[in-house]
Amino acid sequence: MKKIILFLLVSSISLAQNANRKFESYKLVKNTLEIKTSDGQYFIKPYSDKIIETTFLPTGEKSNPNSHAVVLTPEKVTFKVKQTQNSIECTTNGITVSIQKAPFKISYSYKNKPLLSEKNGYTKKDKEETATKKYSSNKETKAVPDNQNLNTFSEETLDFNLDSNEALYGAGARALGMNRRGNRLQLYNQADYGYQIYSKKMNFSIPLVLSSKIYAVHFDNGAIGYLDLDSKKDNTLVYETISGRKTYQVIAGDSWTDLISNYTTLTGKQPLVPRWALGNFSSRFGYHTQDEVTKTIDKYIKDEIPVDAIILDLYWFGKTVQGTMGNLDWDKDNFSDPKKMITDLNNKGVKTVLITEPFILTTSSKWQEAVDKKVLATDKAGNPFKYDFYFGNTGLVDVFKPEGKTWFWNIYKDLINQGVGGWWGDLGEPEVFPSAAFTAQGSADEVHNIYGHTWAKIIRDGYANDFPNVRPFILMRAGYSGSQNYGMIPWSGDVSRSWGGLQSQPEIALQMGMQGMAYMHSDLGGFAGDYFDNELYIRWLQYGVFQPVYRPHAQEDVASEPVYKDIVTKAKAKKQIELRYQMLPYNYTLAFENNNKGLPLMRPLFFEEPENEKLLNSCDSYLWGNDFLVTPITKAALTSTSIYFPKSSNWYDFYTGEKHEAGLTETVTVSADNIPVFVRGGAFIPMIKTIQNTTKYSLADFDLHFYYDEKTTNSFGKLYNDDGLTSNAYEKGAYEILNFTNNTAAKLITLKVSTIVGKSFTSINKKINLIVHNMDKKPIKITVNGVNVDFKTNTNTLEIPVVIEKGMDKEIKIQL
Repeated sequence: MKKIILFLLVSSISLAQNANRKFESYKLVKNTLEIKTSDGQYFIKPYSDKIIETTFLPTGEKSNPNSHAVVLTPEKVTFKVKQTQNSIECTTNGITVSIQKAPFKISYSYKNKPLLSEKNGYTKKDKEETATKKYSSNKETKAVPDNQNLNTFSEETLDFNLDSNEALYGAGARALGMNRRGNRLQLYNQADYGYQIYSKKMNFSIPLVLSSKIYAVHFDNGAIGYLDLDSKKDNTLVYETISGRKTYQVIAGDSWTDLISNYTTLTGKQPLVPRWALGNFSSRFGYHTQDEVTKTIDKYIKDEIPVDAIILDLYWFGKTVQGTMGNLDWDKDNFSDPKKMITDLNNKGVKTVLITEPFILTTSSKWQEAVDKKVLATDKAGNPFKYDFYFGNTGLVDVFKPEGKTWFWNIYKDLINQGVGGWWGDLGEPEVFPSAAFTAQGSADEVHNIYGHTWAKIIRDGYANDFPNVRPFILMRAGYSGSQNYGMIPWSGDVSRSWGGLQSQPEIALQMGMQGMAYMHSDLGGFAGDYFDNELYIRWLQYGVFQPVYRPHAQEDVASEPVYKDIVTKAKAKKQIELRYQMLPYNYTLAFENNNKGLPLMRPLFFEEPENEKLLNSCDSYLWGNDFLVTPITKAALTSTSIYFPKSSNWYDFYTGEKHEAGLTETVTVSADNIPVFVRGGAFIPMIKTIQNTTKYSLADFDLHFYYDEKTTNSFGKLYNDDGLTSNAYEKGAYEILNFTNNTAAKLITLKVSTIVGKSFTSINKKINLIVHNMDKKPIKITVNGVNVDFKTNTNTLEIPVVIEKGMDKEIKIQL
């Protein structure tokens, strides 16, 4: 008995907070619980029944209420506080925070399910102790970037107890394996040129951890630091930083999709992208002349390969890679009439997207202007901070300074008025940002990780003020928690053009989708290197159909555009691009769901089966939206692969119609023409015929595929539609939604199409070709709104004509 008591006492102490922290008093002020302790104060406030925030303010520090990530205003939440002799318990209708007074300890639970608890809570080490610790460790785990001055480095930590078996996700863009537990990860945005299957530090360092127990903890502080996901294998999660807020939010959910929706409610939903952003891009490093741009797009049109935009890399402002960055204006020798070029492209239905960087070289045409207007980061004396990097001797735009924001935006504004349709923001980590630099909001290390985030906000806000009806396109390489709220479309950096490079892409995209950044994608075909492999190229493009942004891009050594491939490879690529356009109605509806609910476009299989431990580290297959199961082929000469079919539904081969039973793992033959793709039984998949670009998009005549499955007695689907361009179309009522429902009985299938039309939208008549799959016998009769209709029968499919007259509901009954 004494041994048991001793064990419980030791366990209690090991889970308790800092032993020196003593509870003193508490009070409830405006729905915030304030707890005074011997070394500071806690502030605990609910944002909703599923989100709660905790801040620790050490004695002697001033409160900093400013968050770079949180946009949610706390809701009116019932927050009950109850005290006993040795505890305080505060509860919402979902989350409960339990505070044990002695020994001091804070724990979190959701609907009586324990989530996590603070271990030592907040601690701070002095500079000498920190320096000794860092440089006794190996290079792999050193806590500061190479340019960090150790004399100014101090370490503040928040740590938490973990269950021994929970998987952990998050920390931004990395290639580590889905379950990131066991890693200590640097929070320092930094490019990793030519990475393949492994990359421990990349362009997005997001201080967010998600658990397989379906909760998340977000550390609300922009300074550099570390996330230690139990690297010491002592069931401890540690957040480490050099300075800043000691604030974190605990987010709970009833399912994975609910959790992600709650997190994006806290940090902001992604604005709906323009529909053309889901089309095909022509892109390379880079187009040197106006003539080259025009000839490339004309070749797409001649070859009848769909294309919606062309991206101009840095040659638009300079003839050379080095020495010209920061010109931020047309090189008139090679682009003699850019307005005409852009107008001609727009008339062909093709948008122009320009690269920009925040580096203003001392050799650039805008250097003196930037110095005179004081828009650059400075040294301690207030002079422009100059330093060397690959592109030349440079300064950096201070995006935190009002003058810097205005100056930078006015450059964009002038180019938008010339007709430019979108923006590519590159090197925004920033790629090189020495610690000795200062901005209007703090030192380089305090703002490094929020630089790209703030840059995207400048563009988002500029459009809102000066072009309020236009949806921005903001392609950027680096950001922070909540960057999706500013419309940022991220990509995975300078990935190697290799099979290893392709293999890491599903993991990166899935992880970032869970962290709110649903449009994470890769340079299709790979970027870095001169590796030439047409099989790799086609496999990457096949994967590209079922991921967020379709943008082949590469260095000039090997062409990225299908129009410059050999005749066989071009034909194969064309089929994939055509399929991408055929899927626009489904994909655009996914974009709307992301905007409306924060749901990822790509989703891990454990979203379907959260209790299935075998899936917790799986990214070989994933869900594209709710209804597609996709398995990319990421190895050469593969003729078969093993696929698990989630138990929630039967699944049907998208190309052959072959049925695969729910809950089974099968070896599937792999075709050279496509990657394995399967559709959920009971799903509705709207599709159109191929178009040259999205200016030709119309729902006047489209196909609606229904995947009949006798075990799926009820199912539903959706199709969202608007003009594809107007900002906040849904909020303005300028939209329509078609809802599809299925009710299947023994001998009767009842399908319904109903339409919701916004107050500012004019709906047109729609001719729907309803294609019912998996029908192994001919129906006795089919009626639409009670009237018999003719139908076509093919091998295992029915084709039924359905006309929707300006929003009128239709009921289709198939009698078997």
